[in-house]
Amino acid sequence: MTKTRRGFRAVAALAAAGALSLGLSGCTKFDTTSPSSARKAGAGDARSAGRFGTVDCRKVKCVALTFDAGPSENSPRLLDILKDKKVPATFFLLGKNHIAAHPELVERMAREGHELANHTWDHKILTKIDDAQVRAEFKRVDDAVEKLTGKRPTLMRPPQGRTNDHISKLAKEEGLAQVLWDVTTKDYTTTDSALIQKRAVEATKRDSIILLHDIYKGTVPAVPGIIDTLKQKGYVFVTVPQLLAPGKAEPGKIYRP
Repeated sequence: MTKTRRGFRAVAALAAAGALSLGLSGCTKFDTTSPSSARKAGAGDARSAGRFGTVDCRKVKCVALTFDAGPSENSPRLLDILKDKKVPATFFLLGKNHIAAHPELVERMAREGHELANHTWDHKILTKIDDAQVRAEFKRVDDAVEKLTGKRPTLMRPPQGRTNDHISKLAKEEGLAQVLWDVTTKDYTTTDSALIQKRAVEATKRDSIILLHDIYKGTVPAVPGIIDTLKQKGYVFVTVPQLLAPGKAEPGKIYRP
C-alpha cells in the first residue's frame, strides 16, 4: 500500500490545480448534468431511497460522500463509522491492489447498503489511452464487483476527473454514467484531519458531491467531524443515486453539481 499511496500522491500533484478545471478551461469540453436537473427530469418516477430510509432530495438538503481508490486497510474503520452514524456513501473502487486485494471489504460495502461504483482498474488517465484499454479499465472493475456482489456498477469516476465526449461514448457502451464532484478536500496533500474536515465543511452546499480518499492516513479520522458538522447544518447524507432521485443516472452522461 505504501507504493500505491506514493503513486497516488504523484498523480495528485499533477492535478493539484484542480482536475475539474480541465472541463472549464477550454482544453477539454464536455456537458454535465446537475443533480437538481436529474431530479426534475425524473419527476414522476417512483423510487425508493434504499435501506437508510426514504429521502426526497427535492425537499431536504442532500449531500453525497464519495470515496475514491479503495478499498484499503483503512476501509474497515471507515465502514464502522458510517454504520454507527447511519450514513450511506458511494465508493468508486479501484481494481488493481484494491478490489483484488480486499474482496471481503467490497462485499461488506454492498451488504451495508453503500453504492459501489467504478474508478477503473489501473487508474490510467482515460483520455491518454486507446479505446480497447479504456473498455478494459471499465469492464474489469464491473466484472469483479458483479462477481462479488451480484450487482454491476452503473456509475464511474474517471481518474483525476479527466474525461471528454469520447470517454462518455465508451462509458455509455459499458452502461456507465460518470460522476464528478464539486468539493475536494485535497486529502492527498495533507495528513491533517482537522484541515480535511474544515475544507469539506466550508465548501459543501446543497447537492454537493464530496470527494475523499480512504487510502490516505488523515482522511478517515476526519469523517466523523464532517458528518456531525454537516448534520448540524441540516444536511442529509445520501448515495449518488439517491441524490439524483427520482431521476436515474443515464449511461454516457456526466453528473456534477
